[in-house]
Amino acid sequence: MPVELKMLAWSMLLGLVYFLIATTLVTLQRGLAWNASNREGESKPLTGVTGRSDRAFKNFLETFVFFVAAVLAVVVAQRTNASTALGAQLFFWARVVYLPVYLIGIPYLRTLVWATSIAGLLMVVFGLF
Repeated sequence: MPVELKMLAWSMLLGLVYFLIATTLVTLQRGLAWNASNREGESKPLTGVTGRSDRAFKNFLETFVFFVAAVLAVVVAQRTNASTALGAQLFFWARVVYLPVYLIGIPYLRTLVWATSIAGLLMVVFGLF
């Protein structure tokens, strides 16, 4: 199996970790009754680590769809190489680091880690050209 597909599989599991952390913290902050409700009307804004976990999860989803498309495209086109493999690994490991950095609240490091994940994503995309 190509490295790119392995990183895609690990990234799917990582996305579940982002999701589980965010939903658990949201439930702890807003309560089980809110979680079980229809959630109609305005909800109080999420604060602290809970808000950061929710934003980190949404950020993961925003970039993950492009990562999925890029990995599947390079594999189907049989354009995988050392650079696309490294790019997929960079994306995955940067996203691993991104979550705790965001939860802790380290702003400039968070941006640097995010940029690293985007660089990895672009390395995969450029394998198509």
